[in-house]
Amino acid sequence: MNFKAAFFVFLSALISFPAFSQEAKDSELYITLKKNDSLLFVEGFNNCRIAAFEHLISEDLEFYHDQGGVTTNKEDFLSNVRNNICSSPNKKPIRKLVPGSLQVFPMYENGKLYGAIQIGHHDFFIKEPGKELYQTSTALFTHLWLLVDREWKLKRVLSSDHKN
Repeated sequence: MNFKAAFFVFLSALISFPAFSQEAKDSELYITLKKNDSLLFVEGFNNCRIAAFEHLISEDLEFYHDQGGVTTNKEDFLSNVRNNICSSPNKKPIRKLVPGSLQVFPMYENGKLYGAIQIGHHDFFIKEPGKELYQTSTALFTHLWLLVDREWKLKRVLSSDHKN
């Protein structure tokens, strides 16, 4: 196939697919996934209420962390939260979503919503008794959510660009 024919095929394919973009912040999908982010981080990470979010985690979750390595299932992920994030109330990590950074991109198959990519920026702090909250790092996150039996499940996580 010559260049002109290949370009025409590419251009035709591009035009024939609907354009999907970031969800509006007032859309049902955006609001739902922002709520899930809050369950995962505010309730789970910050307040150690693991029961508040564990139903959101896929059994075969894959979590890729640029400093902490790879976790490949729900059980290990929840264990890591319990034994690392929630193990020391005297030096408790706290996560805060950077305002305005959250973006949600829907994913469709044959016109039907099956998943979404959620990306954002978050800051991490340490909370110690009798001290002001102090920032320790900042990072980017990408979450792949899948709609399974009308429920959102966190399937894949990329946690990257951690900076002190």
